[in-house]
Amino acid sequence: MDSTPKKPARRARHGAARRAPGRPAGEAPDLRERLLDAALACYVRRGIAGTSARDIAAEADVTPALLHYYFGDAARLREAVIEQRLLPVFAGVRARVAEAAGEDLATLVAGFVDAVCRGVEAHPWFPALWVREVVSEGGALRDLLVTRVAPEMAHLLAARFAQAQAAGRLNADLDPRLLMVSLVGLTLFPAAGAPIWRQLFDADDLGMDDVRRHALALLDRGLELGNGE
Repeated sequence: MDSTPKKPARRARHGAARRAPGRPAGEAPDLRERLLDAALACYVRRGIAGTSARDIAAEADVTPALLHYYFGDAARLREAVIEQRLLPVFAGVRARVAEAAGEDLATLVAGFVDAVCRGVEAHPWFPALWVREVVSEGGALRDLLVTRVAPEMAHLLAARFAQAQAAGRLNADLDPRLLMVSLVGLTLFPAAGAPIWRQLFDADDLGMDDVRRHALALLDRGLELGNGE
């Protein structure tokens, strides 16, 4: 038996900062971004309400303690995902619509359709999250859409449609409010249903550019825009 006296454990030097539980010894600059992406992937696959901190930690291949170190709790993590991943997508669409607001109606409609299609191309997760958390009853993001994201843009577009209709430059059978809904239906829903219709029609060759052209062709006929619009 080894009788050599064991050295006493070295005491921490006075004033030395102790690493908090869960805090990484060497923090990778992109780790926080990776955690946000992992949370987003889980939200799309499981739903926000069905995603736990352990799910996100496993997706990112880190410990739950590390996740807690960066974000604290599930609510703060969700807010970070909304602010840094979701809202920028909506902001891109709003910016394009605002840019085209002073143009003719055809340009405004094309701007909205193009912005949504480009947003989906850049963020393929967006349509599935939209359907799960906004469209579906009980979705965690519906209130966000209704109160923060959509009102200004929806009312701007509906007002422009109503003005054009009153001037006889837009199909009189259309409801300006439902036309806004139609724009979403011709862009986001084909993107969300892509796995189904691509398999059904063996149509892997079709992408968002095709959805964009298809939507604009239908709108061009259906809106019956008169000269000047």
